[in-house]
Amino acid sequence: MSQGALAEGGYGSEGEGVARVRWGHEALGVEVAAGPGGPPRLVALGPAALAEAGATPLVEVLALGEGSEWSGQRGIESSIGARLRLVGHETARDGDWHRLTLRLRDETTGLAVEVLLDSPDGLPVVRSRTRVTNEGPNPVTLLAVSSLTLGGLPSPDVLDVYWAENDWLAECRWRHEPMRDRVPDLSRSRNAADSRGRIGYASKGSWSTDGHLPMGALVERAGGGAWLWQVESSTGWLWEVGERSPGSYLALHGPTDTEHQWRQPLAPGGSFTTEPAALAVGGDLTAAFGALTAYRRAVRRPHEDHRRLPIVFNDFMNTLNGDPTTAKLLPLIDAAAEVGAEYFVIDAGWYDDDTQGWWDSVGAWEPAANRFPGEHGIHEVLDRIRAHGMVPGLWLEPEVIGVRSPLAKTLPDEAFFRREGVRVREHGRYQLDLRHPAAVAHLDRTVDRIVGEWGVGYLKLDYNISVPPGTDTGGTTSPGAGLLGHARAYRAWLASLLDRHPHLVLENCASGGMRMDSALHAVTQLQSTSDQQDHLRYPPIAAAAPTAVPPEQGAVWAYAQPEFTTDENAFILASALLGRIHLSGHLNHMTDDQLTSVRHALDTYREIRPDLPHATPFWPLGLPRWTDDWTALGLTTGHTHYLTIWRRAGEPHHTLPLPELAGRPVRVEVLHPAGASDATTTWSTETGELTVALPRTPTALLLRLTPLP
Repeated sequence: MSQGALAEGGYGSEGEGVARVRWGHEALGVEVAAGPGGPPRLVALGPAALAEAGATPLVEVLALGEGSEWSGQRGIESSIGARLRLVGHETARDGDWHRLTLRLRDETTGLAVEVLLDSPDGLPVVRSRTRVTNEGPNPVTLLAVSSLTLGGLPSPDVLDVYWAENDWLAECRWRHEPMRDRVPDLSRSRNAADSRGRIGYASKGSWSTDGHLPMGALVERAGGGAWLWQVESSTGWLWEVGERSPGSYLALHGPTDTEHQWRQPLAPGGSFTTEPAALAVGGDLTAAFGALTAYRRAVRRPHEDHRRLPIVFNDFMNTLNGDPTTAKLLPLIDAAAEVGAEYFVIDAGWYDDDTQGWWDSVGAWEPAANRFPGEHGIHEVLDRIRAHGMVPGLWLEPEVIGVRSPLAKTLPDEAFFRREGVRVREHGRYQLDLRHPAAVAHLDRTVDRIVGEWGVGYLKLDYNISVPPGTDTGGTTSPGAGLLGHARAYRAWLASLLDRHPHLVLENCASGGMRMDSALHAVTQLQSTSDQQDHLRYPPIAAAAPTAVPPEQGAVWAYAQPEFTTDENAFILASALLGRIHLSGHLNHMTDDQLTSVRHALDTYREIRPDLPHATPFWPLGLPRWTDDWTALGLTTGHTHYLTIWRRAGEPHHTLPLPELAGRPVRVEVLHPAGASDATTTWSTETGELTVALPRTPTALLLRLTPLP
């Protein structure tokens, strides 16, 4: 690490004598300016210019006894943020990562603040965290600390704001509108003040993405740039944008007191570090998504699954639906192996041996004897999976204990979420607190038995309750702080499993995509994208999933069925071919022709999957809307373009603009389905447009486009 030098120069209206810190690399330039009488501010980030006069303080801090300088909804303009002064900085290089630490101090409270910025070499993405240490003589209670603030962005008049709604069975629904439609022009020349309002979205409870993804974007309509962000929190998060003359601002937070009942007392010497936030910049939104996808790959834990992309069969969706038995599973296992599955996952219900149902009795995770009779029990099924060369997997919901489970009595009260001494109960379950050693020991024993002794190589980790706002135990006084502590402990526990079992594959699921956040994607290998059982409603989810998770981690259901038409099964299978295939369906009841069609789709996937781990997404028809007749998702390696196109309704032909290929002859291949003789494609070299005709609905195609010399 090296001590950086401060460059002198002018700063807006503050005049000369301003300290400037310039840092970054070829793909990302960052500049921080600190006037002699003001807080440090981020005045340059990436290729687009920022208006220095609108720059915000680098950090915003709310604490008990210390409020805001400008009352209202906004999370900026805090008293402590305005008092922070730059006292030093250090730079470092760690492999591909460039790192900058900015050291700030508030003399009134004695709070020392470090802003930790890092960026992967070659990517226009910065990750930011804030560490606050109480170096004063008195305790301080934090109410909110920003992970990243950025002002000086263009005026709301020229920006579109993007946000992503995320509901059960309807994940990743991006919307946008002109920022000025949400932030009215208040005639600042007459009122001499900025708005008190904002556009803001926040999480609620322990489902981090219930309602919205922790993501958003500002895009300049004239093509001047795009700013795309994510808050990397598995619990509380808040992002907001608003007007701060002469432009716009962005503020990213983890949990806060107002939104999440989060408070963090700091005794003298105590510290707190925020959840990270990442910001990608690009010439347009597609470029920013490409940069963010590459960043997500750079920050996640390395694992062979990200390279291999094995095909997973799971018995749940539209198939056994939580009712597995030896008799039902064995023919499915044989059929899955016949078409080429590489993992076979037994989903929910394998532990169900209770006449009153399993929902509120789970927790011991022992196989049900009545479901797996005979001398070998569940091992007969696991052995059959392995005999076919597949890896066995099991469903697990580790964080819950059913209220009727014996473990609800044998585990100590301290191992569960509580508020005011009372256990939190939600939908017939108690929530384990992974900060407590008894909870961790119980789950370690469970996983080491299932993985270490039974030889299971895949765990689908589900989570079907949400607990707002958290727990006030475990050394915390606010439920939001308890929830954050548990979330961090849960991620640490997941990492410990992979340390002990490095070939184990972990799927992150929470009623589909209710915990689809990048903090968990960094440690788990796959992400469930939805529980949606209607194949006609899956295309917009599958097409938008790469906005939230790299395509090689996004698990998309492909539940082909014997009663469906050839077009319907091809449509269903197409949805998964540019992600991770989660095959399901009653394959054991299919005809030979149907099995051949499934096998061809999986062979196609095996052909293209080496390209997926380094491909980036694009959307030639724009980010999908829920009711679009035509939907399209593309992945590009820079040379080869893959394109999945779905037609659910509307006209039988559609034109897709591909301006990056304009002026070049292109070979267009139909990879899926086999024998799609009545589908036609026409490429226009002059305009860079692909016209696709699909005469029936529902139908879908997977194309490969290769520019010719």
